Amino acid sequence: MTLRQLLLIVFVVVSPVQHAQAQGRWTPERAAAWHQEKGWLVGANFIPSSAINQLEMWQAETFDAAAIDRELAWAQDLGFNSMRVFLHDLLWKQDSAGFLRRMEQFLEIADRHRIGVIFVLLDGVWDPNPRLGPQPAPKPHVHNSGWVQSPGAEVLRDPRRHDELRPYVQGVLQRFRSDKRVHAWDLFNEPDNLNSDAYGAQEIRNKPEMALALLRKVFAWAREVNPDQPLTAGPWRGEDFTEAGPKTPAGRVSLDESDVISFHAYTDAVGLAKRIAVLRRYGRPLLCTEYLARTFGSTIQSVLPVMMAAEVGAYIWGLVDGKTQTIYPWSSWTKPFTAEPAVWHHDLFRRDGTAFDEAEVKIIRSLTGKK
Repeated sequence: MTLRQLLLIVFVVVSPVQHAQAQGRWTPERAAAWHQEKGWLVGANFIPSSAINQLEMWQAETFDAAAIDRELAWAQDLGFNSMRVFLHDLLWKQDSAGFLRRMEQFLEIADRHRIGVIFVLLDGVWDPNPRLGPQPAPKPHVHNSGWVQSPGAEVLRDPRRHDELRPYVQGVLQRFRSDKRVHAWDLFNEPDNLNSDAYGAQEIRNKPEMALALLRKVFAWAREVNPDQPLTAGPWRGEDFTEAGPKTPAGRVSLDESDVISFHAYTDAVGLAKRIAVLRRYGRPLLCTEYLARTFGSTIQSVLPVMMAAEVGAYIWGLVDGKTQTIYPWSSWTKPFTAEPAVWHHDLFRRDGTAFDEAEVKIIRSLTGKK
């Protein structure tokens, strides 16, 4: 790292956020220009196979630059040009300067592979009780057994503590607000997910209301920084993709506030096409930030050509089978598995770089133009 980069990080950490007057939502014209500049974004949700969750990925003791470099090389070989990557608020509290340095290091590695990044700041899914330090070993054969929410329930349940997240949100945005390696900011992933089959009993009773309040604040904090990259947060429930508009409050706020529209679609090609048609009426670029659930009909063969033809950004969930164990279905929380499923739920590669299905690799390369 150069002295100039180090000084920039120190400045961001110790200085209050400096910004012009808070800006509003991007105009459709500005969003369209961003889309024209970036072209078709295609890639994956990325965490190295050596990490079970966001904390293990980013903490200094377990940040695995070698695995990141190796696995992003496999992504580049597919023609992928963008990755969606999750952060965590506790990393900022633990060591903000070190966290920013590792984010810079990650961006440098990704850029060497000609890959840009969508960073996800907050997440409402899986374990609501995150803890810093060494992370647990994976539960055998269980999907995402160690992934953690950001913020945890302790903060989310208390609206008086929501403002504790503001330095994190604005500090990260301020540091990378003009960085062309960052494609967009995904502010809050599935904020009102109740995790009913996994951690439902541990979730706070009024989670949708608390998550909605925080979602609104995060958009406002981000607008104050006014980054050069677009802001987004995606609807994910099926009832949010109706002609009358989203039925959940979080879905409505997401669509009303996002500069570019992101969404999730673990559906077959017909269901995906319906979601795209509904979202087109908002007149903004579309990014499908999560897809690929093979046993649900969301396959590379069926849905990726649809997104390419529609110029919808496409991000599979996940890239390499690792400690997250997302080759197992969501039902693995309630239905015991004792061996690798015959059909993987998510992911493309094994840890040695071989593909689960070579036919998928060929299709991806043909669509991205990668020889």
